Amino acid sequence: MLYLVRTDVHLPHDMPAAQADEIKAREKAYSQELQRAGKWQQLHRVVGEYANYSVFDVDSHDELHTILSGLPLFPYMTMQVTPLARHPSAIR
Repeated sequence: MLYLVRTDVHLPHDMPAAQADEIKAREKAYSQELQRAGKWQQLHRVVGEYANYSVFDVDSHDELHTILSGLPLFPYMTMQVTPLARHPSAIR
């Protein structure tokens, strides 16, 4: 099952830089692990925003929820999840 996920990050302005850096490092490691496993297929930054679009390929809604809620930045994110279906004109 494919999903397009828009993620916007809203770190508190008073969060200490060291704490933010530690969370971001854990986020990077977690996301790269999921990319290597094939679950997180694409990751694209939104220009000029602390936001991204990602494509996930997972077995179920529950698996996606588990992945997203496991993100270290999850408490500071808003997300929009869109299930995707194959387009009849797609060549891949």
